[in-house]
Amino acid sequence: MPVSILAWPGAVAIGVSLGLLGSGGSILTVPVLVYLIGQDEKVAIAGSLFVVGTIALAGSLQYLRAKLVDWHKVLVFGLPGMAGTYIGAAIAAYLSGIMQLTLFAGVMLLASYFMLRPVDLVSGGEHAPRATWKIAVDGLAVGILTGLVGVGGGFLIVPALVLLGGMAMHRAVATSLVIIALKSYSGFYKYMDVLEAQNLELDWQTLMIVTGLGIAGSLAGGKLANRLPQQTLKRSFGIFLIVMGIYILARSAPDALGF
Repeated sequence: MPVSILAWPGAVAIGVSLGLLGSGGSILTVPVLVYLIGQDEKVAIAGSLFVVGTIALAGSLQYLRAKLVDWHKVLVFGLPGMAGTYIGAAIAAYLSGIMQLTLFAGVMLLASYFMLRPVDLVSGGEHAPRATWKIAVDGLAVGILTGLVGVGGGFLIVPALVLLGGMAMHRAVATSLVIIALKSYSGFYKYMDVLEAQNLELDWQTLMIVTGLGIAGSLAGGKLANRLPQQTLKRSFGIFLIVMGIYILARSAPDALGF
């Protein structure tokens, strides 16, 4: 189906949120595809993983050049996260799309709490990290949950890297983009089986247009992120999650509960 002009700003905002905060793209992608373009929830959830994964990959290039990506965290957190996302996507086949959106909104509100609560930081904007094996378990758990709700998971990855991994916000954003790309493609691969089993198809023309606009937005967001302080980013991120979480919950919960 053609992409409405009204959806264009939303597609750009997907990229800006990813480039600025290292997350939030999926939070916007699913509503854009469902509410502005009119896609089925399952199709939108699957398509969002491709869109966000590709935008995150493109957005990570500038951070790679600046050497801000923590490759140890990518391995320790990202690889278990890929496995978890695949598992979560498989479980999602047994849930309705509206139930996934409702769960998605609840997870966003929980993540906003962790981002907004005060955290004692040591010098340099970092604090003592958890043990490596615990971070790997965190990655697996986040992967299962994000695969279940069908998103890239940046709204959980960034808080986990900052609060559990002991990373400064800017490095967490950079590392998050790489992890989002890996996890999104892993989940998208499994969702292809889910769609096939339910006789659903992706609208590749729409996905390519949304992805292209999102990549442009991510480049702008990445440049803006370098000019903002870490605490401002964290507060903006947390408030953003609350607003979007309440909105999606209000739209999806009544249908999920049969009202």
